Amino acid sequence: MSQSNISRRQVLKSAGGVTAAAALGGAALIGSATAARAAGDGFGLRIVDRNESDPRMKYYRFATDAIGWDPGVNVLLPDDYSSGRRYPVLYLFHGGGTDQDFITFDRWGIRAISAGMRVIIVMPDGGHAGWYCNPVSSNVGPRNWETFHIAQLLPWVDANFRTYAEYDGRAVSGFSMGGFGTLKYAAKYYGHFASVSAHSGPASLRRDAGLVVHWANLSSAAIELGGGTVYGVPLWDEARVSADNPVERIPSYRNKRIFLVAGTSPDPVNWADYVQETQVLAGQREFRARLGEAGIPHEWHEEPGGHVLREGLFRRDLDGVIARLRKA
Repeated sequence: MSQSNISRRQVLKSAGGVTAAAALGGAALIGSATAARAAGDGFGLRIVDRNESDPRMKYYRFATDAIGWDPGVNVLLPDDYSSGRRYPVLYLFHGGGTDQDFITFDRWGIRAISAGMRVIIVMPDGGHAGWYCNPVSSNVGPRNWETFHIAQLLPWVDANFRTYAEYDGRAVSGFSMGGFGTLKYAAKYYGHFASVSAHSGPASLRRDAGLVVHWANLSSAAIELGGGTVYGVPLWDEARVSADNPVERIPSYRNKRIFLVAGTSPDPVNWADYVQETQVLAGQREFRARLGEAGIPHEWHEEPGGHVLREGLFRRDLDGVIARLRKA
């Protein structure tokens, strides 16, 4: 739901998934990069570190005015990228917690999971408690993750890799805090993503007296913003909350593939697991009900267990993403 202290064992090895004990933008210009061409600066991003030696996994770190430190990104290319094809792109967002960053999904085994799949997978930093937002306040310099991801990184990827820079060429998926980020971005930037997936991601901000908003404010103040907050305290920026709240943006999910996962039996002894997945489950049920009332198709799964990333459903999601997007 927000902070996620996720076990670093690879997702490949467990049918139950990876644990998370304390978890919680029509057609455009198409990039013309070739397999041999090195990525360049642009869109407010200046590369300050890189490793392009691996044939599939490319690493970059950027200086950007949007973030007060240099965020990283891993770009995982298909096995046959050297063929010259263009590919759809999946943006994959990590959860919250001090051990979560752009390397999270590589630690989980994304290279093996995606082997043979014709899709580019982009995995950026999102902050330890950035909530995929531009915060109301920060005492540690800029932490404008929404600007970094949408206004800078997305066009940079299209300019530097052979992508389909269009609605049917992009998907977004994420776990926990990253699952919230996917639901938020898919609604606010309707024309950017044709598929959205939330694995144990909260879908309702105001329910239960705004528990998720309070948690976003608390966690961001503690480990991201030096006492600043995502949504404001003691008073919220109500317009911002509504703009980010999936259950208040239902029409914005029309004509998208929607994939939702929540756990039904979090550990009652583990406070973080219990509170987070209980809130995720209730919020996703509220979201699904509103989608149903609006006649918007969606795929949902409720599975035993708590706040974890489930390998089988993660693989199913990847297959669904590729089926929905334009083919390589």
